[in-house]
Amino acid sequence: MIIGYLGIEIYLPYSHSLKEKRKMLKSYQDRLKKYFNVSFAELDYQTKWQRTKIGIVVINNKQSLIEKTFNQIIKEAEENIEGEIICKETDYFR
Repeated sequence: MIIGYLGIEIYLPYSHSLKEKRKMLKSYQDRLKKYFNVSFAELDYQTKWQRTKIGIVVINNKQSLIEKTFNQIIKEAEENIEGEIICKETDYFR
């Protein structure tokens, strides 16, 4: 069993309040859970309305499948989030 972690830090220039940011994150979370069956959490910048860091976790037997899922999740973020990905990090635990 392999646990894959993907951390994405996002700058949200069009967000004007925490309520707006959380609405966008909830929508993104719902899409990810629906299409990829992953766990999702906001890890940092909870009180900043134009920045966030989210953590996504996937469990699978093959690291290649986790990497493929992470690539699709990053593509989804780039296409659907009105913001800019500042950095992304991945880690794997066996």
